[in-house]
Amino acid sequence: MSPSSLAPGARERANLLARLFRGLDEPARVLILELLADGEKCVSELVELTGSPQGRVSMHLGCLRWCGFVTSRREGKRVYYRIADDRVRTILRLGQELLAEHAQDLLACAVVSPDLPEATLHPEPVPGAEPASAPSPATSAPPPGGSA
Repeated sequence: MSPSSLAPGARERANLLARLFRGLDEPARVLILELLADGEKCVSELVELTGSPQGRVSMHLGCLRWCGFVTSRREGKRVYYRIADDRVRTILRLGQELLAEHAQDLLACAVVSPDLPEATLHPEPVPGAEPASAPSPATSAPPPGGSA
């Protein structure tokens, strides 16, 4: 497909969609969303559950609120956060499903896992060619998000 055959606005939509995913491109924000998927929580609960400093949790909550992933309400001195849209829960669920099937691939890919020394760059597949088997990542590496 040549660049001239792209649908009008396709590149702009791709850029905006990538920005949406950049809002989730931080483990602390994903953890906060997973905790909020279980129900509304105040900042002090999130600080305790994440083990992160209050300032860092508040910064991530501000980002998540600005991006439209969470909403808040004040009750006295406490601010409670909840997921703003059920589609955020759907994104998290779909991500977990994909991760269950592709965790080893993600850990083996140097583009998305540059911090892992055993991750490698993979050549582009040649149409019609037999796919090369991916090198297996170190078996001692736990899957993201916990143990196997």
